[in-house]
Amino acid sequence: MNQSTLSAVEPPDSDSSDPLHSLIRQGARELIAAAVEAELEAMLNHHRDRRDTLGRRAVVRNGYLPERTIQTGVGEVEVRVPKVRDRSASGIKFNSSLLPPYLKRARSLEELIPWLYLRGVSTGDFQEALQALVGDQAKGLSPNTVARLKAQWLEEHVEWRRRDLGNKRYVYLWADGIYSRVRMDDKLCLLVILGVTEHGRKELVAVEDGYRESEASWHEVLADLRCRGLERPPKLAIGDGALGFWSALNKVFPDTRHQRCWVHKTANVLNKLPKAVQPKVKSALHDIYLAETREAAHKAFERAQERFGAKYPKAMACLDKDRDDLLAFYDFPAKHWVHLRTTNPIESTFATVRLRTRKSRSCGSRDTTLAMVFKLLQSAEHRWKRIKGFPLLGLVVNNVEFRDGEPVVDQPRGVAA
Repeated sequence: MNQSTLSAVEPPDSDSSDPLHSLIRQGARELIAAAVEAELEAMLNHHRDRRDTLGRRAVVRNGYLPERTIQTGVGEVEVRVPKVRDRSASGIKFNSSLLPPYLKRARSLEELIPWLYLRGVSTGDFQEALQALVGDQAKGLSPNTVARLKAQWLEEHVEWRRRDLGNKRYVYLWADGIYSRVRMDDKLCLLVILGVTEHGRKELVAVEDGYRESEASWHEVLADLRCRGLERPPKLAIGDGALGFWSALNKVFPDTRHQRCWVHKTANVLNKLPKAVQPKVKSALHDIYLAETREAAHKAFERAQERFGAKYPKAMACLDKDRDDLLAFYDFPAKHWVHLRTTNPIESTFATVRLRTRKSRSCGSRDTTLAMVFKLLQSAEHRWKRIKGFPLLGLVVNNVEFRDGEPVVDQPRGVAA
């Protein structure tokens, strides 16, 4: 972001120059006040039967805390948090989950900081850059404030990496390595794992830095997950053709099935072909992985080999060498296929991270870049949806056999006449 761009966007001096902005801020104040009042009423109702020695309600309203402002996407908004009085001396206090005591800025604004950092904006330029984006609310983001936030996120990532996984079970895992150029012309390889719980929810499982995508780096990540309690192996892991991950997976979770990503495989095959023939081959690949049964997929494989094998042997050899792992998804519920054929859940999440880190010639130190990416992924995690057909995960966990996407039901034995 250059100086001319920053100076071209001047925030208004006050709300009086922008009646619509003033109206939006007023609406925000009223919405926040109503939400906090609802929290208070719920808390008072919870303690409505508690009485003091005189028989009066023990927990009652008791005015407001001093007014303060928080930074939001619509500018600074004044808020007042109500207080309660506990006549029973039990230490009961009202703490709003919406407006915790130390909240100074909305989470949506904090998400801009790692975004700008990965774009290459230096700490000293954050206030000016954010002021062009969100106006006067950026005035409180001094270099010291940004530095404290970065230090806080480093600590959060360290704590997150140590969390206990003993109560977790991931049915499916997606794994990928993301490269980012950091200072000293060193390449940071982010080893990222996403998982699906037995209830169908996607979760960020691991974000670590490694030496490229080597077996040793992946083994360290997977072994650490197991040491922290992830004893039950995933049923299926989805990834690209990086051999380091699959070798490490075989050692740490040898019972986990492999599914190669069709998006990566398609790109690898097309890279070995002239551009003129790529659309035809791409269509043939679609016929394979969109086939309704494994048998139909094998037939589509053979058709592709017959059509293109003689002229383009390297491309067809690349396709055929991972055939079994490319078709592993047929042994799982059909409603899950759209999630299992590719690493799209992790690719789509990382699309913006890739763009942000690649655009910057100097993202920062390895630890700081890792923490920034962690914060972006943690924010995105709240918006992830459950996978389709998640009730079927119970059958997968209980080792029910699937054939061509459907559960195999034992045929009843015939009864003698």
